[in-house]
Amino acid sequence: MLTLPTPGARGPRTARPLTPTPEDQRRLATVDLATSDFESTLTDNDIVLVDWSASWCGPCRMFAPVYEKASEQHEDVVFAKVDTEAERELSAAAQISSIPTLMAFREGILVFEQAGALPAPALEQVIEAVRGLDMDHVRTQIAERQASGTEKEEATR
Repeated sequence: MLTLPTPGARGPRTARPLTPTPEDQRRLATVDLATSDFESTLTDNDIVLVDWSASWCGPCRMFAPVYEKASEQHEDVVFAKVDTEAERELSAAAQISSIPTLMAFREGILVFEQAGALPAPALEQVIEAVRGLDMDHVRTQIAERQASGTEKEEATR
């Protein structure tokens, strides 16, 4: 991690980490995510899109300018990228089997996942759909699914 001296510090210089805050992330067009900041990025921001890709992937390279342009038009959304080659453990944990894969998180909840390069109009549709979600309803649906899963487990015992 890079460190910079803390401005105005007297005596021995203290260092502060150079880590983007959620506010900094919103100002950047896209941010690179790693295992160390993946979870906090999802929980500290309302809407996060994650592009799982690799530099050698042709469809990923085709999708990159579409994703970058959308990131410049939607300052309320964090546009993140995960390099699947550099972040193999994170990619495995997310069960990424095809790239590019786009995931959309709202309030830390995965609400969309699709493999393949999206054209610009489809990406816009995803962004608008994620913005328009009634998250109370989403949480209710999740709770109902979890409850029915628990009931099925108990019935098989």
